[in-house]
Amino acid sequence: MMQRRLKRAALLFGALVLLWGTANAQVLLKLTRVPATTPATDTLFVAGSFNNWNPHSRAHALRRQADGSYQLDLPTALGSIEYKFTRGSWPTVEVDGKGDQIGNRTANLTDAREITAQVLAWSDHNGAAKKHTATPQVRVLSAAFNMPQLGRQRRVWLYLPADYAANPSRRFPVLYLHDGQNVFDDATSFGGEWGVDETLDRLRKSGQDATGSIVVAMDNGDQFRSDEYIPWPSAALRDQPHQGGQGGAYVDFLARTLKPYIDAHYRTRPDAAHTGIAGSSLGGLISVYAALKYPKVFGRVGAFSPAFWVCNDSLRAFAKTHPAARTARFYFVCGTTESETMLPLMAQWRDELRAEGVPADHLAFSAPADGQHREWFWRREFPAAYRFLFGINTLPAGGRAPAKQAGRQ
Repeated sequence: MMQRRLKRAALLFGALVLLWGTANAQVLLKLTRVPATTPATDTLFVAGSFNNWNPHSRAHALRRQADGSYQLDLPTALGSIEYKFTRGSWPTVEVDGKGDQIGNRTANLTDAREITAQVLAWSDHNGAAKKHTATPQVRVLSAAFNMPQLGRQRRVWLYLPADYAANPSRRFPVLYLHDGQNVFDDATSFGGEWGVDETLDRLRKSGQDATGSIVVAMDNGDQFRSDEYIPWPSAALRDQPHQGGQGGAYVDFLARTLKPYIDAHYRTRPDAAHTGIAGSSLGGLISVYAALKYPKVFGRVGAFSPAFWVCNDSLRAFAKTHPAARTARFYFVCGTTESETMLPLMAQWRDELRAEGVPADHLAFSAPADGQHREWFWRREFPAAYRFLFGINTLPAGGRAPAKQAGRQ
């Protein structure tokens, strides 16, 4: 009897050791080469799908080794990941040997023991600087626009339609966009620009957009991006230095400081029906929140690959007491395989807004199979979103885009 008990105990102990080892298994991520221009005092980081693309997550800082390599252990439980290396910010992200942006690195950690990589160049150390691509209609409204609600300053961009000056009696809709570095100019972008100015110029010249729109784009605050684009501290980011919680103040800045300034200095149509707000990832999340908090201010919402997962329960609870305006328009778009939760949560919000009384023909929902969490995808999808939000072309009742619609997961 005693021997059987000892044997069972040994088997149980072995099973526990195996489970513990599996749950805590690590993969070594190793940078074997970095550019000679890399400052010895700089810390290198890995930003990816596993840490909300935080370019300076302390938990994902690489350790410099005596042989000059940089190393970091990642848990195999992360599974398939996408990632890039940075020196602590997106302006210092890795690029290829010609200074051009590279695609996201991918890896499956499930069965790997070691992953090696090399960084060929850093974006800010590129000898041949990227060319400016903003059209003549784009200007920097302010390099340091005051944000009293946050005690910070921020660069703000402005796009005026080409015929703005020639039509002094005309007033224009306004679209507010987050991550302003990526909206107009490739030289300031990380991962590529959206080409919003080229898109609007093209629509005007082709006669598809007779009215035109003013676009106001606010730079993100780099290290404060997560803080400002997430309304409440996120439990999902509790191991990160920037967990959110300043989204309310950021949206207050947009509604109470920036928009009144724009309306006072430019010929706008200031009502909610002609005021849009849009962004990608956390920018999509904060755009939906803005429409809930200020339904009489923001009546057109573009949510590109919205990162609802960081605070979905809190946002849903907020929506119960702050419902969207029934006159609002929402454009939702993401790829079918961006993450396990992306499409289901986006569909959930589409359905909840419909249940709250937003008409089906005010809800556009698109999920292309090739969609990725990257700038080129959002650039491609922007024209359709713009046309829908401002009523240039409308989608069929039910808010679906047949040419690109994919089945729900």
